[in-house]
Amino acid sequence: MLLIILVLAIFAGLYMAWSIGANDVANSMSTAVGAKAITLRQALVIAAVLNFLGAVLVGKHVTDTIKGKIVDISLMSQHDAMLGFLAALLSASIFVTLSTWKELPVSTTHAIVGGVAGFGLAEGGIRSS
Repeated sequence: MLLIILVLAIFAGLYMAWSIGANDVANSMSTAVGAKAITLRQALVIAAVLNFLGAVLVGKHVTDTIKGKIVDISLMSQHDAMLGFLAALLSASIFVTLSTWKELPVSTTHAIVGGVAGFGLAEGGIRSS
């Protein structure tokens, strides 16, 4: 069961990365592409490299904050915490994808923090938040 959750979490993480890229790359690259300073292909390569570097260089700090400073996972079982984080990741990913598709401004950080806080409240009540 643990392996299944791990595999699902990897795919959910890749889906979230794709959703964040779809949402955020246009914000950071549209002006340069629109001004014809760089091509669309160059923008995609630059965004891919910088997003990857950001995830590798500061991703641990972000995940530590999300994992340890929003809900108290010591109050729940490891299995429940894993399923809760997976549910939060999937719900945030779907929310970001739908918001991007509908061309609505959305914060991916707010989406994941809301998902984690929601699962914490559902799992442990107000004492876990």
